[in-house]
Amino acid sequence: MNHKGTKTQSFPEKIANLLSDNSEAESFFEELMPVLGEFLQCDRCFLYLRNPQFSIGRVPFCWVRSPEIPNIYDETWKLEPEALLTEDPMFAAAAQAKPSIFVEDVETASPEVLNRDFERENFGHRGLIHAHLCQDGQLWGILQCCIFAQARTWTQRERKAIEEVVDTITPIAVTYVFGLIANCNCER
Repeated sequence: MNHKGTKTQSFPEKIANLLSDNSEAESFFEELMPVLGEFLQCDRCFLYLRNPQFSIGRVPFCWVRSPEIPNIYDETWKLEPEALLTEDPMFAAAAQAKPSIFVEDVETASPEVLNRDFERENFGHRGLIHAHLCQDGQLWGILQCCIFAQARTWTQRERKAIEEVVDTITPIAVTYVFGLIANCNCER
C-alpha cells in the first residue's frame, strides 16, 4: 500500500498496463525502457531489434538514467558484422536461442560467457542483463539492462520479472520488426 491507502502496482501489473494503454508497439517500447530502468535500478536499458533473415539490426529504444551514460540509440538498420558471432559469446548464445544471461560483473565473468574487451570497447558497463527475444528458434532482439559503476547481483525477483517481460514483448517485437522492414528502404 502507498501512503494514500491504495495498493501499489506490482511490476507485472505496470507492464500489463503499459500494454493496455498502448496499442502501438513503438509507444509501448518507449514507455517500457524507463519502467524497466526504474524497476531494476539500472543506468541504461535498450532494445536491440533485428531481422534474422537478413542479419540486420538497430537500437530504436534506449533509456539512460543520466546524460553521463552513453545513449546507443540507432535510427538506421545495419548489417551485423560477420565476426559478431565469434567476437561476442553473449550474441552467439542469443543467436542460438539460449536462455538470457545475467552478468554480475563483466570484470570477473568467464570468457565462455562474455568477451571482456568487446564489452569494454562497445558498451562500458559492469553488470548487465542480456535478455534474448527468440521466437521459433530465431533471435529477433536483445533487451539489455545494465549498471556502469559497480558489479550487480540480480535477484530472483528481477530474473523472474525479466523472463515475464521477454515472454510478453517477444511477439510484439517480431511484429514490429516485420512492419519496419516492410516499410524501410534498407539494404539487404
